[in-house]
Amino acid sequence: MNFFHPALVGKHALVTGGATGIGLAIAQALLVQGVKVTISGRTESTLMDTVNRLHENGQINYICMDVSDSASVAAGFAAAIKQFGTIDILINNAGQASSASFLKTTEAQWQQMLAVNLTGTFLCAQQALPAMLAQGWGRIVNVASTAGLKGYAYVAAYAAAKHGVIGMTKSLALEVAQKGVTVNAVCPGYTETDIVLEAIANIMQKTGRSEEQARAELAAGNPQKRLIQAEEVADAVLWLCSPASASQNGQSIAVAGGEVM
Repeated sequence: MNFFHPALVGKHALVTGGATGIGLAIAQALLVQGVKVTISGRTESTLMDTVNRLHENGQINYICMDVSDSASVAAGFAAAIKQFGTIDILINNAGQASSASFLKTTEAQWQQMLAVNLTGTFLCAQQALPAMLAQGWGRIVNVASTAGLKGYAYVAAYAAAKHGVIGMTKSLALEVAQKGVTVNAVCPGYTETDIVLEAIANIMQKTGRSEEQARAELAAGNPQKRLIQAEEVADAVLWLCSPASASQNGQSIAVAGGEVM
């Protein structure tokens, strides 16, 4: 994003799932604005690699944290606060996706999709919110999905979890509307990340289609007929963190080339 927001300089943002894909792009965008960034994930080596890549852009550190585990989340937030101080901005980006027909979706798969995508968002927001309310300013941005705005076949568990994220976003936004805190969601369409690359490989394996054909199938739902880029999602998130978005609250913004209106 070309705009610089001086009010963000020195703020502390925690980006869950911040080592790869959309989370990485968000972390980078915030660093350029002078925000101190803590990224979290479960694989320390990947987190370290990302910190080494981005440290020249600003102050960045990492914590190992499993967002689906309340004890891990509590410990992770405590470590992040010890490093860079109060968390002013929370980006709930960590997530997982799995696909199966409804009748082949196991209870374990169902619970995993809810645990990571929905419960993880809930646990992290509960940790970050008290300090935001105390200081009278905060930004929570939940990375949902177009699957949270509409249904897709073969991802019932994932879509249910992301619908839940959007419902929670709206409800929490109403609670904090007069307290200087905003809560919003961004809903990317198919974005060129490792998750989508896995989906492309899965389509190729199951259907015998070429990589180009598999990509085209995923992009078909986008009126622009392309995959979204992670940087485009990051730009939307950055705007929601900026003073310019103060009136945006409880919104679910699709970054999907016009797929969801």
